[in-house]
Amino acid sequence: MLTIPPRRDHATFLYSDPDFDMELARADIAFLGIPYGSGYSLAEQVPDQANGPAALRRATDRILRSIERYDFDLGGPLYDNRPVRAVDCGDVWGDVHASKSHLARAEQAVRRILAAGALPVVLGGDHGIPIPVLRAFDGRGPITLVQIDQHIDWREEVNGVQDGLSSPIRRASEMDHIGAIFQIGLRATGSARQEEVEAALAYGADLITACELHESGVDAILARIPDGGRYYVTIDMDGMDPSCAPGVLAPCPGGVTFSEARALLRGLVRKGRVVGMDVVEITPRTDTNALTCITAGRLIVNLLGTAVRAGWFDR
Repeated sequence: MLTIPPRRDHATFLYSDPDFDMELARADIAFLGIPYGSGYSLAEQVPDQANGPAALRRATDRILRSIERYDFDLGGPLYDNRPVRAVDCGDVWGDVHASKSHLARAEQAVRRILAAGALPVVLGGDHGIPIPVLRAFDGRGPITLVQIDQHIDWREEVNGVQDGLSSPIRRASEMDHIGAIFQIGLRATGSARQEEVEAALAYGADLITACELHESGVDAILARIPDGGRYYVTIDMDGMDPSCAPGVLAPCPGGVTFSEARALLRGLVRKGRVVGMDVVEITPRTDTNALTCITAGRLIVNLLGTAVRAGWFDR
């Protein structure tokens, strides 16, 4: 078995059907928890971000009161009374005796979801987890990578680790099936040095600061993203403004607002096809009133609800 079920006190995410053996029968949407990335130290091997998938599941009834309730963001219930099947595949498990083995299991799990024709929605975990997720998409490109983040994540390595939370976009840029890269919400300082910025620009990544987003507006940013594309969306919650996402390792004022992120996701659904999504870097211990989990969950709800109404899951 690739995944393990959440603890009994953790509901499945968004009331989805439990599918911890990953049978994926008739699944349209598959939620997958990937708690662990690659830590830069022993202490970081199991950071607070590893509690993110469980915290998101616990917040389900705050994100969505129930499946049949009217949602004013969407103009009706989440799945619009259509026969959409969402499953929760549980969490990819870690092994203290083989510290990198969970990355192979994560990639394998996403490959199974894609082979079943379901949309993978990944609950992280730190920002290293998109690396195995994106590897699972090989042969399914070109994919446009759209990132909401405070940081560009282009480090070659940190402490000799090449697949940690500062490197997912550098690793993605090396994958043949990844095409254009849009990085939205950048501000302040992180692990990037001048050489990482130059590497991103040399690749052709479109670096969009939070200030530019606020001043230009979401529509102007969406206009720069090619129409008719296949988009993978990765959302580091520290890219969001801490007024709506306080529970992150690196909060910083001036981030992407909920309304901006919501409009961006809905715009991508209307422009082309979102082929996968992750939300990462939630630190539940610092998450005031579960607000960061609720914000992340509401972004997922808005993307899925818009996709349902676009007919993506009609049979």
